Amino acid sequence: MTPKKLSFLAILAILSIFTIVTTALAFDKDELRAVREAVHFRKPQQAQAAGYDLLPGLDHCFDNPGVGAMGYHYIDANALDTTLIPTHPEAIVYAPQSDGRLKLAAVEYIVPVDAWTATGAKELPQLFDQRFHLNEALGVYVLHVWLWFPNPTGLFQDWNPNVTCP
Repeated sequence: MTPKKLSFLAILAILSIFTIVTTALAFDKDELRAVREAVHFRKPQQAQAAGYDLLPGLDHCFDNPGVGAMGYHYIDANALDTTLIPTHPEAIVYAPQSDGRLKLAAVEYIVPVDAWTATGAKELPQLFDQRFHLNEALGVYVLHVWLWFPNPTGLFQDWNPNVTCP
């Protein structure tokens, strides 16, 4: 094969990969945009009016010294099942600010392990092409999505080094 043909094939391969990746990213962006539009609870009081609240034992700011924090989780206890609705996350996460206010930061999708296991599913729960992971201490599978508060470690990471608890 001539160098010219090899170059052409290499460019064609790169363009094909680029098209596949950008198509996948566009799909995720549309799904995430729908979540941003649906979750409009800028203040915790708005989330509470919609059925989200701090639950006993989970009513503190979650932090992991040296790694980061998550913030306060306002949870819709009625949504804690195996049904995943991207536009109705199980938890709305608020990051504490230096002035004491709470800022909308992320959503968290939560599936109880026992309920998921009872379905007979062979795979972990999944949304946005991301697999949930086990929070063994709470007995749930979780997935965070930092849509309103930048997370330098990644959009779907648990801990955000930009968040600190008081």
